[in-house]
Amino acid sequence: MSNYSIKDLEQLSGIKAHTLRIWEQRYNIISPKRTDTNIRTYDDLDLKLVLNISLLKDHGFKISEISKMSLSEMTSEVMTISDRKLNYPDQIHALTISMIDLDEDRFEKIISTNILQFGFENTMIYIIYPFLSRIGTLWVTGSIGPAQEHFMSNLIRQKIIVAIDGQVNKQRPASKKYLLFLPEGELHEIGLLFANYVIRARNNKVVYLGQSLPFRELEFAYNLHKPDYIFASITSSPSNHEVQPFVDKLANAFPDAHLLFTGYQVVGQDIRTPSNTTIVNNAEDLIRIAST
Repeated sequence: MSNYSIKDLEQLSGIKAHTLRIWEQRYNIISPKRTDTNIRTYDDLDLKLVLNISLLKDHGFKISEISKMSLSEMTSEVMTISDRKLNYPDQIHALTISMIDLDEDRFEKIISTNILQFGFENTMIYIIYPFLSRIGTLWVTGSIGPAQEHFMSNLIRQKIIVAIDGQVNKQRPASKKYLLFLPEGELHEIGLLFANYVIRARNNKVVYLGQSLPFRELEFAYNLHKPDYIFASITSSPSNHEVQPFVDKLANAFPDAHLLFTGYQVVGQDIRTPSNTTIVNNAEDLIRIAST
């Protein structure tokens, strides 16, 4: 069971910490534990309660009404709402609960329903990515455990692979060739897998090399395929001070290809981009490039 600060609850539920404190005092709806230094701490049950309250509140229930509900009544109302078509923030709340409970069936229902309703790309862009961003800070600070993060990451990874497997690629004479890889030591593959899907969906050719690729192997693949684009996602490796030299090294080594970089270590950072290099800030940027 994880422990959360009030700021964690605010980030995951969208309810301000100040509001949570008022609810605690006025309605006694949440009963946090306290440390020896009187700091509020919350567990998984508290987080699920706050997420359910947030969902009910967003669907017209007043907090005074919610505070009078029993847990079973609240759960019943949430399930009734969940059976209807929900908006993106509601789906992110539902995914968070499935992560807390390690509930694969709930995850499957949420994602399958959204893919049918919005399509796979929109589900990834507007639900999965905001969800991953929301839990990313909690993972770094240790507010959620490795089991929860690995559980969700692997389920999402499986979904992307299935979607790629189902694609029918109709390459055109003007189709471009993309070489996709993660630098040596980099294992965060979800962004690269989704880039694979997006590029293939625009009828381009993809050479997918996956995780932790040594530079000499990248050179081998480049010389063999002569791609128009080389795409890399950098989340943790290379580290901060090594990113700029890595970008420069690739730009010099592959002057005839256009390099595309994305990931935490490059997006929003002060990376100098050589003339044959572009920072891909989000999925919309990649869609635009892959569509040209």
